[in-house]
Amino acid sequence: MTVKPKTPDSSISELVNQLSSQTSRLVRDEMKLATSEFREAAKHAGLGAGLLSVAGLLAILGLGTLVTSAIAGLALVLPLWAAALAIGVLLFVAAGIAGLISKKQLQKTEPLPEQTMASVKQDINEVKEARR
Repeated sequence: MTVKPKTPDSSISELVNQLSSQTSRLVRDEMKLATSEFREAAKHAGLGAGLLSVAGLLAILGLGTLVTSAIAGLALVLPLWAAALAIGVLLFVAAGIAGLISKKQLQKTEPLPEQTMASVKQDINEVKEARR
């Protein structure tokens, strides 16, 4: 960014024009920088989300393998159908317990952070008062 030196002959209108153009250029440059930073962050976030999906899929496959192993191990003592039924019931019980715990946790949450909402309302009122 080049800045013209202030000369004694510069009028106020010229100085205001220079300030306006320099401010516009500064805002455009900052927007370009923010855009490039956002693109870089979005690229990393996309890659991270994709790898997290792969990790989740592999974890599900691993869990399926462990369930199959548990059924096969229990089938040494029980008939295969009974072993599969027992493991299935065990998984449903675990899912039910997790569901009940999550329901209790969700009931404890407040819909909106009251203190933050009050603070924002106060800020809005102060800005409205300042404009009057």
